[in-house]
Amino acid sequence: MTRLPLQAVLFDMDGTLVDTERLWWEAVQKVAGRALTEADQPEVLGRPVEYTAAWLGAATGRPTADIAAVLHREFTDGVRTGIVPRPGALDLLDALTAAGVPIALVTASSRTVADTVLTALGAHRFTVSVTADDTEHTKPAPDPYLAACRALGADPSHCVAVEDTQTGVSSAEAAGCAVLVVPSLAPIASAPGRTVVDSLEGVDPERLRAMLPRELRVLSWNLWHGGTKVDDHRAKQLKVVLDTGADIVGLQETGGTAALELAEALGWHHHQAGANLGIISRHPITARLGDPDVGFYGAAGARIRIDGSHEVDVWTAHLHYTPYGPYEAAFDKLPAAKLIAHEEVRLAQMRDTLRWIAQSADITTPVILTGDFNTPSHLDRPEVEWPVTKAAEAAGLRDSYREAHPDPVRAPGHTWSPIHTEHEDGSGRPEPQDRIDYVLHNGQGLQVLDSRTVVTGTPHVWPDVTGNDWPSDHAAVLTTFALHGVE
Repeated sequence: MTRLPLQAVLFDMDGTLVDTERLWWEAVQKVAGRALTEADQPEVLGRPVEYTAAWLGAATGRPTADIAAVLHREFTDGVRTGIVPRPGALDLLDALTAAGVPIALVTASSRTVADTVLTALGAHRFTVSVTADDTEHTKPAPDPYLAACRALGADPSHCVAVEDTQTGVSSAEAAGCAVLVVPSLAPIASAPGRTVVDSLEGVDPERLRAMLPRELRVLSWNLWHGGTKVDDHRAKQLKVVLDTGADIVGLQETGGTAALELAEALGWHHHQAGANLGIISRHPITARLGDPDVGFYGAAGARIRIDGSHEVDVWTAHLHYTPYGPYEAAFDKLPAAKLIAHEEVRLAQMRDTLRWIAQSADITTPVILTGDFNTPSHLDRPEVEWPVTKAAEAAGLRDSYREAHPDPVRAPGHTWSPIHTEHEDGSGRPEPQDRIDYVLHNGQGLQVLDSRTVVTGTPHVWPDVTGNDWPSDHAAVLTTFALHGVE
């Protein structure tokens, strides 16, 4: 597992690089005609002139445009005469420049004010600048940070934003950036992907690189009776794990020994649960979760320590395969109500799984659930409210594949089945193709960077499968997460 590379650093201006939050506060007080209090901070700090002008206008009955003009003048006059760089700001800008890291200025101030500050700081230090005049929506919307990333050709998940207000932090986090917070007037709490420091003094490019999330690749894979239907299945399974770069694999249909044998061959850690379920991990397993006597169907989990500091709960689930909804829909033409009613066994198994997950993790624990659910998703077939995936969603679990590919028509993501194109009964009927294998997550410190199905080569269809490179009857699902820590 690797840390994402630092592509750019995106700096807020007021209160972050220069001590203008005080000047802005004083300008608003002067225009308001009264002393501001802590209760006024959400309407003032990190807000564009027009927002605060509208707020003052609503309170005083004065025209917003008139107030905005006076605010612009008062603040700009203060900036010209009283601008002071924040401690450590210039040293950090110069260190990033020396390290070849692109820098953007991202501010909710106007272009006029921003250009005045850029001149004072040295415009040569910044590759691009984005102001309130440059996007339709400014902070706390993500638009300014997204615009800066586009201008730099940078991925927001590979960037660190430096901010001082909750408004700015919300904007940067909504854009997908890691955030270094140097609070100016109001305190801000730490959170996943967010680091809070007292000052920019002592912050260097390496500190910012260390803030970027780690990349965690999780594979969900039904091995199909342990893989025994295919020649040299264990070697082919190992090749898949290595070729995908997976860090953790949730296994179903292990044949009782696959988790142990794969882990030993890879030098990894493993948890084998009963005769069917297993988890293998390149990172240490610190606890085994779920029913210790889990049967063929059900779920098992493992708590996995990442880089000695972060822990993630990873689960694997296999739900009963009959009655199979896509067959009942395609062949028996059952209506939605009956299809839903026939999901009772799987729904009960999912509810048991969700109870085990809830018992093992607190609300801040990153949780990933892999599995072969043997049912379609309500996100793919909206004409049926498939209850198993609905239950997982109601419990706070997100579908990583659909996060990466929201349109089920353009990206169906079918996992059943790469080897079954016709139904096994010999009737010649086309086999329904569906997405029944999943990687779900609870979003706690987890951000989906990519998700895709995995099949090696072009498998021969059933029953001519022994020579296939792909040793399964399911496609696997590989999701790449950004794993954010808390400092």
